[in-house]
Amino acid sequence: MPPADARGPRSVALPHGLRALRHADYRRFALAQLVAQVGSWMQTVAQSWLVLQLTGSPLKLGLISTLQFSPVLLFSVVTGAVADRLPKRRLLVATQSTLAGQALLLALLVATGHVEYWHVAVLGLLLGFANVVDQPARQSFVMEMTGKDDVGSAVALNSASFNAARIVGPAVAGVLIGRLGVAPAFFVNCASFFGVIVTLLRLQARGLPVDAPRGSILAEIGEGVRHATRTPRLRLALGLVFIVSLCVFNFTVYVPLLAKHVLGLDAEGFGFLMASLGVGAVAGALTVGARATREPSVRGLFVSAALAFCALLGLGVTRHVWAAVPLLFVTGYFGIVLMASCNTAIQLQAPDALRGRVMSLYTWVSGGVFPIGAFIVGAIAEAWGVSAAFLWNGALGLAVLTGLALWWRLRRD
Repeated sequence: MPPADARGPRSVALPHGLRALRHADYRRFALAQLVAQVGSWMQTVAQSWLVLQLTGSPLKLGLISTLQFSPVLLFSVVTGAVADRLPKRRLLVATQSTLAGQALLLALLVATGHVEYWHVAVLGLLLGFANVVDQPARQSFVMEMTGKDDVGSAVALNSASFNAARIVGPAVAGVLIGRLGVAPAFFVNCASFFGVIVTLLRLQARGLPVDAPRGSILAEIGEGVRHATRTPRLRLALGLVFIVSLCVFNFTVYVPLLAKHVLGLDAEGFGFLMASLGVGAVAGALTVGARATREPSVRGLFVSAALAFCALLGLGVTRHVWAAVPLLFVTGYFGIVLMASCNTAIQLQAPDALRGRVMSLYTWVSGGVFPIGAFIVGAIAEAWGVSAAFLWNGALGLAVLTGLALWWRLRRD
């Protein structure tokens, strides 16, 4: 638990969804993260648009996302064990510094006119390696700042912050790219990380590892995996996160393709579509935060996933902006309700000594499957069109969700 002066006064009465803000460390960290996330979304939009400018290829756009997220697929379980061994605050300072350097290098390549497709690919891989270390450390560090009682509120606020940035970042990036080009978006992202670094250095919470006997890295990884596989609710949450991440959360691939190849929009229109997706996601995160119960209901998880997949089917047949905007809102809303609820459930099921390793499994199934999903979307869009990719993902998601529902019902019977 964080020290009392880091948590703030317990007498402050806040709504359930805002209780994490009672903790001074968390307040400072959340504000700095919001600024950095706006910058990161600006870079995401700029990078996708840059790749389409350089190549015009849906497959190559999907390949960039595959490279960017492949380290999560390959190494997130290992870095979760590392996060349990090292001071998390120091680890986060190192990863945020790496992300700032990656954005700066990409900005300079674009600004000087020397950028090529392979530069974007290599720097995307570097970003992936930084994120695979950052994510389990950052997610488990939240518990250090808030404690178990308020972790559900913190997860919901983190999701709301992330998706508020999804609104602001793409909207600002769309205007900026349309008027000044893609380089300024990369420079802004670089600058945003410095606020996070300074904030981390000033936090009282240090995220020190639990004082316990240590085995080898492989033995510790096995311990975390065994705990997850022996806990039915953890298995269900991880399974739902896996299929929703595979089919729904390919925004950086299918939204630019939808904007450019189906709806015929420019960079500002692309930013508007991403913003509508983000509005839904923020609303979903706030819905999760406003719930009075700590444990999300299993029925709610299944319904949220099903509605997100149905929205993908709708996007597969739409040809008009007025239809795409509400469908993206629904996709963002129910996708984030599912992800934030599963994140909360996993945090609460994880023992303190195993939290980094258990959260690395969440990182693995949420971000690690993205390279596979991105490649599938890019390949299907290249061969049969963007609409076919939406229809495939929606149908696949509903089929797997049906299988998970049958397994859960049979297990209970």
